[in-house]
Formats: sequence, C-alpha cells, structure tokens
Amino acid sequence: HLPLDDSRTFELLSSGETGGVFQLEGAGMRRYLKELKPANFSDIAAMVALYRPGPMNHIPTFIRAKHGLEPISYPHPALAGILEETHGVIVYQDQVLFIVQALAGYSLGQADIVRKAMGKKIPEIMRRERLRFLEGAEKKGFSHEVAKQVFELIEPFAGYAFNKAHSVSYAMIAYQTAYLKANYPVEYMTALLVAHSGQHDKVAAAVADCQRMGIRVLPPDVNESEETFSIESVEKQAIRFGLADIKNVGVDAITPILAARKAGGLFKSIDDFCRRTDLRGMNKRVMESLIKAGVMDHLGSRGALLQRLERILWLSQHEQVLREKGQATMFDLWGQSVATPLPEIELHEVDIPLKERLAWERELLGVYLSEHPFQQAARQLASSVTALCGQIDIEMVGQTVTVAGLVTSVRQGFTKSRRPFMNATLEDLVGSIEVTCWADIYQRTEDLWVEGNILLVQGKVRARQEGVQIACDQVRRYEPRATEPADDVPIPSREGRLRITIAQTDNEKEDLLRFHQILDIVKRYPGGDRVIMAIADGGSRVNLDMPNMSTGYCRELHEQLVELVGEEGLRLEN
Repeated sequence: HLPLDDSRTFELLSSGETGGVFQLEGAGMRRYLKELKPANFSDIAAMVALYRPGPMNHIPTFIRAKHGLEPISYPHPALAGILEETHGVIVYQDQVLFIVQALAGYSLGQADIVRKAMGKKIPEIMRRERLRFLEGAEKKGFSHEVAKQVFELIEPFAGYAFNKAHSVSYAMIAYQTAYLKANYPVEYMTALLVAHSGQHDKVAAAVADCQRMGIRVLPPDVNESEETFSIESVEKQAIRFGLADIKNVGVDAITPILAARKAGGLFKSIDDFCRRTDLRGMNKRVMESLIKAGVMDHLGSRGALLQRLERILWLSQHEQVLREKGQATMFDLWGQSVATPLPEIELHEVDIPLKERLAWERELLGVYLSEHPFQQAARQLASSVTALCGQIDIEMVGQTVTVAGLVTSVRQGFTKSRRPFMNATLEDLVGSIEVTCWADIYQRTEDLWVEGNILLVQGKVRARQEGVQIACDQVRRYEPRATEPADDVPIPSREGRLRITIAQTDNEKEDLLRFHQILDIVKRYPGGDRVIMAIADGGSRVNLDMPNMSTGYCRELHEQLVELVGEEGLRLEN
C-alpha cells in the first residue's frame, strides 16, 4: 500500500545514497541513478533491467534521451509504439518479442523461439533464424538493410535482458526499501544492521552509510545496549551497537547481563555489576572482549578492568554460588547503598593508548566508532585522490586511479620465478580495496607496506573473479603537512584540562541527551587535553573525571560546546 509517487523516495534515489536498497546499492548503479534522477516507478524498473551485460552499454543513451539531451530515435517508425516508454532503447525481453512480431510477422510464440536461440548463441540455429527473420521482414515491406540493422540491435539483448515482469518485481522491492530508508531512516538502518550482524564488512558499510546520513552509531554499553542493534532509547536519531554484535560474544553469554539489568535497573559500579549478574557461564575471552569493546566504560576504565579481569569473574561467580546456597554474601554484608568499591575489585588506572583502543574497536566491532585513524589524512589528501576505495567497481576496469587509505592487512606471495610480491588491503572512510604490488615495485617499496601505514597509491583497476583490485604503479607514504592548524583542527602541542559544567534541570531525558551530545562533540576533536565533566545542581557540584577521554581544544569545538552549556560552562585549565 505504499504510494508509488513519494517525493522523498525519488530524492533519495536521485542522490545515489542507495546503500542497503535492494538491487540499487552498487557503486556503478549509484552513479547512474544520480545521472538519471528517476522520477517515476518505470525509471526504476528500466534501470534494474538495463544494469546487466549487453543492455548496460545503452544506459547513457537512455539517460540522455530521458533528459532531452539527445533526440529519441527509433530503428524504424513502426517500432515507436514498442520503444516509446523506454526512450527508444530496447530494455526488456518483451520488447524483443514485439519487435520480431512487428517486423518479421512472427507469432509471439515463434518470436520467443528466436529469443531463446539468440540467448544460446548456437551458430547453426542463429544463421537459420537470421535468414528467416530477414525474409519475414522483406515480405512485410521492410528493406533488407533495416531488417539487418534491427536483428543486430536485438541480438545482444536476447540472452541477457530481463523480461518486464521480472524487472518490475525487482523494482517494486527496490522502491519499497528506498521508501523505508527515505521516510524511516533510523528504523531502516537499524534493521539493516541487524540483518548484517556478524558480517563485519557489511556492518562497516552500513555504519558509513549512517554517518553520511547524520545518524549516530553509538558503541555498545552495558547500561544501554540490547542483544543486537537497537534505536537509542533517549536519543531517537541514534543507533546503539548490541552486546551480541561484538566478536567472540554470543547471545548465551550476554543473556544474564540483560536479565540482571531488567530486574534491577542500570548498573552503578563494577561492584554492583558483579553482585547482580550471574557470570558463571562467561569465560575470560568473552569478558575481555566486552571490556575492550567499551561495554563497561561507565563502570571503570578499560585498562583497570582488564587488570582485574580474573578477580571480577571469580567474585561474581563466587557470590552467585553462595547465594544459591542461601548464605549471606559479602555484598549483602556491605549493603547495596555503600558506594565505596570492595577491596577485592579495587581498580587502579592503567593507561591504554588511543591507537590500541581503536585497534580493539576495529577487531571486535568491525568499525572505528570513536575515531578513524585515516580521518585527518583524508582531509589533506582529498585533492590528490581521484577515487574512493569503496566506490571502485567493475566499470572502472582499465582506468588509472589514485587512492589513499590505511593499510589494514598485508600478505606476501611469490611469482613463478620465486620473486616476492604483495597483496594489501587499503581502507579509507568509505570502504576498502585490495592492492597488488608486483615484484619490481615491491622491491623498492617493501618498507611502506606495513599495517597501520597511510599510503597514497596510483595504479590501474583490474578485474578479479570476486570483484576488482588495483595494480600498484606508484606509492608513497602520507606525511602530515606542517602547516598552521585550521580552526577545526586540534592543537596538539598544548596539554591541559577542559572542564565542562552542565546545569541540571528538571527534565532528566533532556539532560541525558545533552550529556551524550557533549561527549559526541568532544570525541570529534582528538588531542591531549583531559576532559572533566561537572554536574551543577543548585549550589552543589559533582565532578566526573573521564579517564578514557581526551580532546584537542580549538575554536570550533568551543563554539559547538557553548551552544549546549554556554560560555560560563566552559573552562580551560593549564
């Protein structure tokens, strides 16, 4: 019952932002959709049918004819009625049948036999049907030259083109998915992430799509996450990673956590978490993955929790055993209201470098959520890059491109003559692509191909069985430009403390939303300044030290924070 003339849907299709849209999410298809700017359902059906070997060569003609950039032409006026809908271009198998019927006098059944013969490309049958077609056309008064031209025109389509019913069926699902993405973007992208859960490459593509759409994807959190991806309960324009979407963590492992939270509310501390959660079914590897992914950040820093990992597991499991036996536990004796951590799980700060925390994110979540290591380089290299890694497709085979990205994997191989060569994966903010560096170039540049390096690569796009790759011709390492930082670039040379004071109001949901907005802004500007949050309620003030958070104070950061807390809510301390 969805309306087939929804303006938002056609705006989405025309923008090419069709990631996760059935049949329309390939890079080549996106490019054509931006050129076509579909305005009705028929345009979608035609693109589904045209984007195939054979018919694909006629897409530019279809687009130019639709927009009046070139006149619509027909092989013969008798075919105008058949090809008018598709601007003079043969798009569907059905049109092949009607053309054979109109020009050569075949019945539709006989015409379908011709189509099948063309599809099988059996030389003997093709010669016979060609002669039969030419004779039939001449009997109906068409010249030999026109008949020959039309036969050669329809021949490539017969084996590859979709029939119209098939194309319309596909186009309907394409339109429905585009409609949902255009009108319910957060809900649709959440559903898409749920569908791709466990497939890190597809999750990464969907997260990148969310970021382009302005939808925040938040890290997993022991107090906020559900089993899988979900819409954030407080901030409705955000999606929260699920606990079971973390690598090494299954549904069985996190069920006790969700059950304890549902029964007793949010966890207030690591002591509270251990007291209420039955971790007897959780092994060390699972708990380590939860901590490294940032799930427990509200209960303690990752370094401190990892240091006390075995104690946390042992204490929780011990308390559960005692409780089942009906004995009073240590937690019961201390009382639920005691805020002081128990000695058995006293936490000591352990500094974990940002680079290592980002590596954990990538390994366990499949994406960088807090910051991408390539982010700063992407701005400086934008003028040097001719293509983005995630947008190179089969249509670009043979082209020379320049790409830049982070080296995420390296595999060395040997040619038949035992000379070493290298395959690497290069990743930018949009996607990734494989780069092959053959022996001659690899011999001179071997030291550059190291995981974590940011490289600028020029090479030719080559086809592979499972997609495309780049054969490297030139490569150099990215070196940050030593220029004066722009207003939006953090100044790394000065280190201090940024104190942010939030005035508490009577609206708890609004306060929490503002708190998360502040955290999100601070994370966008990495640097060496520590962050301290202060909650002001009347005459009292509570300071929250944020051990895992730092920022780079700059003018743009200041302006964005002032909108949320005012000038009086910010103080930079040396």
